[in-house]
Amino acid sequence: MLEVAELFLVMIIVAATAFFPLGYSIFNETVNKEVPQIVRAEESIQQSKRSEIPEDSTLRRHFLTQLRAEVEAEFAPRPTDSTLKRHHDALIAAELEKRLEELA
Repeated sequence: MLEVAELFLVMIIVAATAFFPLGYSIFNETVNKEVPQIVRAEESIQQSKRSEIPEDSTLRRHFLTQLRAEVEAEFAPRPTDSTLKRHHDALIAAELEKRLEELA
């Protein structure tokens, strides 16, 4: 019975640390000063990326090809099975759409 109680306590500790909010600290003053700087940096990066999508059709095609190559490089190699190929292509297309929405 003691072992079950110990296991239960360990599971609670693991769950509490796994689902704890990111960036939480006992010293809230230091976290509050750093978070706005990080947010501002991310916003400036996103704004600079928004202007990176070219308007010219040829440059846009090359940009989209490069973006697709970057997305495909992050995933596993393309499978040989036809069904798995279709699912892999759908996954790549969804990730590509998500990144294009972030840029737009």
